[in-house]
Amino acid sequence: MKQERLRILGALVLTAVVLSFGTQRAAAQAKLVPGKLAGVVRDATGTPQLGANVELIAETGAAASRGFLTNTQGIFRGEKLSPGLYTLRVTLAGFLPTLEKHIRITSNLTTVVRVELESMFASLDQLRRTPSNAPVEADNWKWVLRTASAVRPVLEWIDDDAANASRVGVESSVPRGPRFRLEFTDGARRPTSASSVASSPSTAVAYEQSLGGTSKMILAGQMSYDQDAPGGGIATVWLPTGTLGAGPHTALVLREAKLGPEGRTFRGVRIDQGGALALGNRVAFRYGGEYVLVGLGAAASSIRPRAEINIRISDDWSTALIFASVPSGPAPLEASDAQPGGALAAALNELDAFPALLWRGGRPVLQSGKHEELAAERKIGTRGKLQIAGFHDDNRHVAVFGHGDGLPAADYFQDYFSDGFAYDGGSSSSWGTRVALREKLDGDVELTAVYSFGGALAPLEGTDGSLRDALRTTQRHSFGASVSAKVPRVGTKVNAGYKWVNGVTVSRVDAYGESLFQFDPYLHVSLRQPLPRFALGRWEAIADCDNLLAQGSVSATSRDGHVVLLPAFRTFRGGLSVQF
Repeated sequence: MKQERLRILGALVLTAVVLSFGTQRAAAQAKLVPGKLAGVVRDATGTPQLGANVELIAETGAAASRGFLTNTQGIFRGEKLSPGLYTLRVTLAGFLPTLEKHIRITSNLTTVVRVELESMFASLDQLRRTPSNAPVEADNWKWVLRTASAVRPVLEWIDDDAANASRVGVESSVPRGPRFRLEFTDGARRPTSASSVASSPSTAVAYEQSLGGTSKMILAGQMSYDQDAPGGGIATVWLPTGTLGAGPHTALVLREAKLGPEGRTFRGVRIDQGGALALGNRVAFRYGGEYVLVGLGAAASSIRPRAEINIRISDDWSTALIFASVPSGPAPLEASDAQPGGALAAALNELDAFPALLWRGGRPVLQSGKHEELAAERKIGTRGKLQIAGFHDDNRHVAVFGHGDGLPAADYFQDYFSDGFAYDGGSSSSWGTRVALREKLDGDVELTAVYSFGGALAPLEGTDGSLRDALRTTQRHSFGASVSAKVPRVGTKVNAGYKWVNGVTVSRVDAYGESLFQFDPYLHVSLRQPLPRFALGRWEAIADCDNLLAQGSVSATSRDGHVVLLPAFRTFRGGLSVQF
């Protein structure tokens, strides 16, 4: 009997040892089997977001962080992930950063997450927030530094308390009503373009309306009150996905302006189409183009394509190959993430996005050219971004502006109300380079510094030919710095900067870079002052000043006569804006 008990006890011990060994071995094998992660990124209306930057950071262990980009459906996937806890960080231009902690990756399983991004431009009155005991930040506006291509975020940071501003979960979509933006201003948006209304009081309005589902339509219009030179236009922008930069967009612009009481009437049409595609997790392709047709007695037209391939090499490095049409950089719609007012302000800017109209040989021509660029970007800590780029500009009709009287009407597009003119400076081809740094210093202070080396037109001394024969492409150095800040308590937003050029020029040095970084030549100041609430919406007083010191003028004499050429006009535009 005793021997029988010993045999049973031995069998039990042996069984326990075998089971323990098998369990430990299975656990060890499970630790070696990686897991997967799948997710979708959408906005508050449920619209998938293309090109969102998703960073997966291990909370324990020495696993390296992983980065992904969302595709056209807003989906991202990660494979071969070590089991454990991770933190998910999602960033996208125009939205607040989103942080989700303690996501568990399990062996042989796919973890699914849903991320909802909150628009940085939505007012507090339009957002229905979940009650929270966390302190609420007084600032209604969230700022994100622009990328070097203006269509993707490159300078983003998350403070310790920033995670409370975002939510995860797309099931609780927030319905949003129509949005309006009104502007009452005095001064032209682009005084160098015939498409611009005269420098007189005008009213502009933009209206956003849902078309059902995620599709949206933005209608914009503007009208001038000058009886001698009335002008105005309308623009329609269709967003099938409901969000700029996350899918295709189509814009149609009609513009008309009277050039003096007895002058000709400018009529213009622009059709702009753009979109984006995700090629894997690290490559994004953005494309677009516009067709421009203008009439001023005779007609002129042009096709202006643009394209960009952005490749994310690592978490800190990315590179981009860009092709664009000169003179401007990204289209106003694609650069809306850098503008207060977002899509509504971008729709208003579409009204004045026509290229400069010139006169040559008695017929109208449009300023045109091509820009090719290869750029590399690197994150500097958590608050800065450094860009290095090499580019080539090939311009066919360079716009030159100035003052003069008694000039040949066949080549000089004269302003009716002054002695100002626009002139076709001919062709220009040059290579150049650019180094740019953007960094958030402290609080709401942001620094931008840009060095460029490129070609620009400069006049030669003494010529018996036309003014065009006296202009030659000359390589110039330029350096500019600007500071954006928000004054505490009063909430005033200030942007002030200065761009220096090392020699005489009558055209822009690195025109694409100026458009990219919103950097005008010489001294420029922009102010946005929130006003106390006395009616519906958010009211602001606005003031934009360019070339305050009236620098850069140069005298030139040719057989056409004596003129004063200006690479940048001295202008002022101010008024009120309200958005609700």
